[in-house]
Amino acid sequence: MRRRVIREKVVQALYALEIAGDPVEHVIEHILRDLKKNKDAHEFAKRLVVQTVHHTQEIDKVIKGKVTNWDFKRIAVLDRLILRMAICELIYFQEIPPKVSMNEAIELAKLFSTEKSGQFVNGVLDAVLETLKASGELAKAGRGLKDGAPSTHLRKSDIDQALEASE
Repeated sequence: MRRRVIREKVVQALYALEIAGDPVEHVIEHILRDLKKNKDAHEFAKRLVVQTVHHTQEIDKVIKGKVTNWDFKRIAVLDRLILRMAICELIYFQEIPPKVSMNEAIELAKLFSTEKSGQFVNGVLDAVLETLKASGELAKAGRGLKDGAPSTHLRKSDIDQALEASE
């Protein structure tokens, strides 16, 4: 299954969490249900949702630092969610090349959000990537990056922490 389709489901899950405020486990069960046929796809989607939710406050600070001329709450909801997901990938998914995360986010913004969202998301992610590189915080591993890719499987502690945070 293509990761683009998986990320589309993740954006839908994050949107459900943002708008309806449903519990994380409920959203994962219902929105990611179709992905269960492919264990790796489901695990990746679940991990991305849980990590994005778990690190939302930290990620929002990163976004706010790059959009100083914008009122954060006035950024389109889908743009915010896509930025959160992409920044989560940049920081916490060592096995995914930065350009892949960025390109996927730009395409999702064009698909789900406003006409100018692709450009906006691109600009913010470009600035975030440069900051991560300059500070040495961009730790990437795997094919074409560095030796040794970490496991892509979701740890129970990640789920437990995200579920506790959403209560």
